[in-house]
Amino acid sequence: MSLGYAEKLSYIEDVGKVGMTEYFDPPHVLQEKSKHLVVFTGAGISTSCGIPDFRGPKGIWTLQREGKALPEASLPFHRAMPSLTHMALVELEKAGILKFLISQNVDGLHLRSGIPREKLAELHGNSFMEACPSCGAEYLRDFEVETIGLKETSRRCSDEKCGAKLKDTVLDWEDALPPKEMDPAEKHCKMADVVLCLGTSLQITPACNLPLKTLRGGGKIVIVNLQKTPKDKKANLVIHGRVDKVIIGAMEFLKLQIPPFVRIDLFQVILTQALSIDKKYVNWTLQVASAHGRRAPLPFVKSVEVSFLDNQDYKAAILHVQPFRLKRRTTRTKSVELVLKVNFIDGCGCQSAEYNIPIDFKVSTDCPNLDKEVVLQGLRDTAIQDLCCGHNAVVEREATLMPKSEVTVYAIVTNIVQYTKPSKAVADSLSNGDVKRRRESVNGTGTSRKRSKGHRNKSRS
Repeated sequence: MSLGYAEKLSYIEDVGKVGMTEYFDPPHVLQEKSKHLVVFTGAGISTSCGIPDFRGPKGIWTLQREGKALPEASLPFHRAMPSLTHMALVELEKAGILKFLISQNVDGLHLRSGIPREKLAELHGNSFMEACPSCGAEYLRDFEVETIGLKETSRRCSDEKCGAKLKDTVLDWEDALPPKEMDPAEKHCKMADVVLCLGTSLQITPACNLPLKTLRGGGKIVIVNLQKTPKDKKANLVIHGRVDKVIIGAMEFLKLQIPPFVRIDLFQVILTQALSIDKKYVNWTLQVASAHGRRAPLPFVKSVEVSFLDNQDYKAAILHVQPFRLKRRTTRTKSVELVLKVNFIDGCGCQSAEYNIPIDFKVSTDCPNLDKEVVLQGLRDTAIQDLCCGHNAVVEREATLMPKSEVTVYAIVTNIVQYTKPSKAVADSLSNGDVKRRRESVNGTGTSRKRSKGHRNKSRS
């Protein structure tokens, strides 16, 4: 989980047993056959993503109890990638084996990996999700929401008929589990013939009692965790081991492949223009902003460079501070073409992307009707086929005449993760849940360049 999330929680003395000893059983192949499989996950499935757990030997609460410094995250929370287990669960759902997924985690990796929202209960919330208390709309962000405890955030519902203030979805200690998540979780646990518990110490009530509801209908409980849990005696099978290693065996038994993970990030380029008072000049503003709103943070962009093609009248600019905004004035008769270079932060598979943007001061409201999901799926397919980051495309374009403005939303593949089985020697040396993962990029340090006027996207090193 996020170190920031742990710090935001209200202080309580009793957080359950911490510093729990880890156990390593001989290799097991999980071969439980199921017609209605429910999976119940905890922090242990995300440790291989670089997110520490809470109660393990190096868990957040263990270190706090011992008065030791908390570990430093290798990457920002918002750049964490799904683990092998996350992606295996996606494949199990697509194969019709996994019927429902219950998670106690707030890292949002199940949704990011591709689990359908209607088949997921996030009992404790999602650090990247805002919800509208009025109409119920949910907004999955690419930045960590600033509050926890179901508090109002700084944004509003984008539905024109609503407009209510949004709230975060992460529970604090005193908050009750929301019925929207708890009810379907309880329903599916009662229906399940197998509840598979992965990477959870099963200590936090009432969530930890959900798997027990399968027992009344004759269902089985299987627990995979490095530490012993209070529910071990109720389980039909307990495996003390790394979740990723156990899941690899299960996928091999089922003859299923673990799919790669492709991360696609969005941002918008906003061009606005207005005539000067004497109507001789055009004052225009270019802004690179979050696709979640002009005032929302853009966490994966480090800086923006603006230069002009074949024109010595305008100075190039480097924008280091958000909001990334550039203002210029030109004569009405002169059009220019600028090159927008968007530089990404560490953790992205490509260093930057370039876009040529013509500024001719003509705003056309005849915008193409783009199918966003089709475009995004095309990017995923191309990225997997080419095994490189940097592929990008326009997913939305909107223009208005009063005031004159054009908004273009771009999508770009910023990470690809392939999941490979580690050798025995490497597997034995891996830390909790670690599995070999390959992160693909354009020669490791790629730059993507997008041409204006319909040119095909290219990648370069």
